Amino acid sequence: MPAILQRRPWLLAAAVAATLCLGACSGFSDRTRGALSAVTPYKVEVVQGNFVSKEQVAALKPGMSRQQVREILGTSLLSDVFHANRWDYVFTIRRQGVEPQERRLTVFFNGELLDRFEGGEMPSEEEFVATLDTRKKSGKIPQLEATEDELKKFAPAKDEKADAAASASQPPLPAAYPPLEAAR
Repeated sequence: MPAILQRRPWLLAAAVAATLCLGACSGFSDRTRGALSAVTPYKVEVVQGNFVSKEQVAALKPGMSRQQVREILGTSLLSDVFHANRWDYVFTIRRQGVEPQERRLTVFFNGELLDRFEGGEMPSEEEFVATLDTRKKSGKIPQLEATEDELKKFAPAKDEKADAAASASQPPLPAAYPPLEAAR
């Protein structure tokens, strides 16, 4: 045995403990590798930009002022310093299990007035909300009727003697109540 280990036995104990710990770690990862491979990481839902609906595009009319366009569509996502007469509205949404969506609308101005707008077909607000609902639809509507016998299972048992005793122990109600507001 080396001379340093004879003088310091705690060093030998620490080396043995470190070796055992490293061996335990490698066995742990081998056992859990199969279980962890089935787990998929959570992907964050990413929504960027301004959603522009079919109804908003229908409200745009050439000759509108910049302020009127901003009131209908909101502030544009992209405003280029080199193209001051152009506003770009871009909307993207990326969600787990659903194809990414991207919509674009470009608004062109002539001075301070709306000249024209270009973009793909925009969904209506109703269509867009329907695409957000990712719950599985079973198609089968459950029956929501119960017979009198089924309802009796859930009704609390009536204790007529306790009801009579509780009403007898309470003082009678006054014949008239005082007004809520003081008379002026």
